[in-house]
Amino acid sequence: MSYGLLKGKKGIIFGALNEQSIAWKVAERCHEEGAEFILSNAPIALRMGELNGLAEKTGSEVIAADATSIEDLEKLFDAAIAKFGKIDFILHSIGMSVNVRKGKHYTEMNYDWLEKGWDISSVSFHKVMRVAYEKDCMNEWGSILALTYIAAQRTFPDYNDMSDNKSYLESIARTFGYYWGERKVRVNTISQSPTPTTAGSGVKGFGGFLGFAEEMSPLGNATALDCANYCVTLFSDLTQKVTMQNLFHDGGFSNTGVTQKVIDRYGE
Repeated sequence: MSYGLLKGKKGIIFGALNEQSIAWKVAERCHEEGAEFILSNAPIALRMGELNGLAEKTGSEVIAADATSIEDLEKLFDAAIAKFGKIDFILHSIGMSVNVRKGKHYTEMNYDWLEKGWDISSVSFHKVMRVAYEKDCMNEWGSILALTYIAAQRTFPDYNDMSDNKSYLESIARTFGYYWGERKVRVNTISQSPTPTTAGSGVKGFGGFLGFAEEMSPLGNATALDCANYCVTLFSDLTQKVTMQNLFHDGGFSNTGVTQKVIDRYGE
């Protein structure tokens, strides 16, 4: 069901890769709610070709950009300004750890890989906001979102340096959110349930993460579509005074000590 919550709004969505991506679902829902947007991902991701189908479905333009490159981001935002004028929303759905991909344990971390993952997963959010800020391309009451995970606050084995990346991502949102607030633009992060995306599924023991979170969440895990719906509300005019927040979207997991399902699993 569409409510027209984003009718007339324009934006940029970073990170859609395939139908399992949260950003993919966000794009579909934003389109259904009346928004227009540019889809962007790294050039290597675009070579897979799947994003073209989403672009056709949503009537969107695809523009390649390495979110760690100021030069690429400047070209992207210049294109967005030429197409839309000022924009109303940005989604940052970008994350990658080389240490996780290569199975390097946290206690034996490769620091060159750490810096690469840190740049992609966290610093890129600062770079995206910096370029948008310097170009003054956000409308008043616009909304900027990034996706995160509760591993920024709690320890989860094998989430590895992504935990540190997410912590820094959330800090960037709070700090840059202050400066964006002076322009009446809000900045938030959504701490989503573990979600079986291409990136998430690459974490060792992800199936266990998923099952445990399901049993520890009174409402169950939030799906990618659930997250997309939440993003729509945060891009809409209904949440204009919500900013600098890390918003848990996890079926209650973040505030649950233990559930009866977990107690029953271990017995007496």
